[in-house]
Amino acid sequence: MSAAHNLDPSVIKRPAIGALIVLGMICILVTVVFARLAYGLILPSMRADLGLSYAQAANLGTVTAIGYLAVLLYAGVFAGRYGGRKAILLGLAFACTGFTGLSISTVYGWLMLFMVLLGFGTAFTFTPLISLLGGWYPERRGTVIGFANSGVGIGMLISGAIVPALTESDPTDGWRQVWMVFALSTAFVGLLVALFLRNPPTNHNTGSLKQGLLTVYRSPHVLIMGLIYGLVGLTYIVQTLFMYSFALASEVPAITAGQLVALMGLISVFSGPAWGVAADRIGHANALVICMVMAMFANLLPVLWPQTAVFALHYVLIGLSISGLFTSILAASTSTVQPHLAAMAVSFVTVFFALGQLIGPAVAGVLIDWQQDFRLSFGLCSALLLLGVFLSHRSRRFVIPRP
Repeated sequence: MSAAHNLDPSVIKRPAIGALIVLGMICILVTVVFARLAYGLILPSMRADLGLSYAQAANLGTVTAIGYLAVLLYAGVFAGRYGGRKAILLGLAFACTGFTGLSISTVYGWLMLFMVLLGFGTAFTFTPLISLLGGWYPERRGTVIGFANSGVGIGMLISGAIVPALTESDPTDGWRQVWMVFALSTAFVGLLVALFLRNPPTNHNTGSLKQGLLTVYRSPHVLIMGLIYGLVGLTYIVQTLFMYSFALASEVPAITAGQLVALMGLISVFSGPAWGVAADRIGHANALVICMVMAMFANLLPVLWPQTAVFALHYVLIGLSISGLFTSILAASTSTVQPHLAAMAVSFVTVFFALGQLIGPAVAGVLIDWQQDFRLSFGLCSALLLLGVFLSHRSRRFVIPRP
């Protein structure tokens, strides 16, 4: 039976889809952007004030990723057992504690602990949130997840305005003010979640938790989604870290390259919701195939023609496709499991994504140092995305026919 039939609006009133999307957006904004992506903007002034080496600064980012990966599967289990709302509140509490600690601490060991807490916060918030959104609107899961994921693009725009303004106005303590602003924002979001977010109704008469876990982890469809998400994680982090440098090495002016990165972010704000709506209409698997093909060509074209116009096309294609990839994968991964197992499925596939993000930079860095060129790395990324196209097409066999 389709997951859409497990939720009967006549039995329990669903929250307004607009309010649910807004709550999802701001949760993602504080626990993904503020807790993970904004660190690179804060790092220069934080490193200078504390006298950290680049290696120490990099380790702070690494322990956040390790903290995220370490509890990712358990976060899904926790949400399956106690409900997504409690998991999200716990994640926001972890993030708020981490932000507060970072704003006042001067000891490196404590800084590492608080960065780990940020990773915990992301894990306990993001995956339960995705499954909760899809649980309330299973027939429109692509739409609600797509709009919620636009919080990443909005958050990057906000961070790009707030962080430089505070760090430049107070070069010594501005970075501490940024972390405190993040802490207060997260506390406010936690209050809104406590007041307004509810768990969707689920049917728990489906066996033990252990049986549920085995069902998720043995599902061929969920496994394929995990492999696809791993390929996306690996190639996307390589693109994020090295494509800008590839453009500069190809004599694209720095100002132009920076504008192209900003353009990509702006496009992704709107492409996520658009792909969410489209995926609900044409099918998540079909949307995934289209986005994967776009991402493959986006990585391949600069390898063949490393010119400014081609790099511009690359960033446009990535902006158009990357949010669609995330939205389609997350929506599809929950479409063939029972609603109360959705958080476990999202956590499981996200482990592959996190592993890809750990492997990608190391492999790409070795290849770039070996060749003194970026083309081999991005050629390999294109080949991996071609494999992703094949797996995405294969995933169509698991689609549940609409009633």
